[in-house]
Amino acid sequence: MTRNQISQSIICIINDILPEGDCSTVDPERKLRDQLELDSMDFLDIVMELRKQYGIEVPESEYPQLATLNSCVNYLEPKMKDI
Repeated sequence: MTRNQISQSIICIINDILPEGDCSTVDPERKLRDQLELDSMDFLDIVMELRKQYGIEVPESEYPQLATLNSCVNYLEPKMKDI
């Protein structure tokens, strides 16, 4: 997957979890939790959906690497390159 495809996948997952959230104005450098008012359960839903859709396991110790849209893409890019 390309960086853009990964970014779009993350946005789709977030939109499914938070249908009232507006990802069209997400700043890729700001924390997603702050922009979209994600709580810890929403964040875990995102992590679970990554596992379900793409088979990607994210250890709890690496959750901080998923803080912003750009950091998510940076973290997931090597894991999703062959998807």
